[in-house]
Amino acid sequence: MTLLRIILCFILPPLAVFLTVGLRGHFWLNILLTLLGGLPGMIHALWVVATHTDKRG
Repeated sequence: MTLLRIILCFILPPLAVFLTVGLRGHFWLNILLTLLGGLPGMIHALWVVATHTDKRG
């Protein structure tokens, strides 16, 4: 599942963050960063996926 999330970080960063932490602050921040520019959203998504444990099971 982690490999899928890492791939999603490059395709749909907010979805990767959502699958990792749900509808929390990181998700909304990632949407904002993705709208401001694709690269900041990707970097943030990679950071969230790499540092957070799986909260969804």
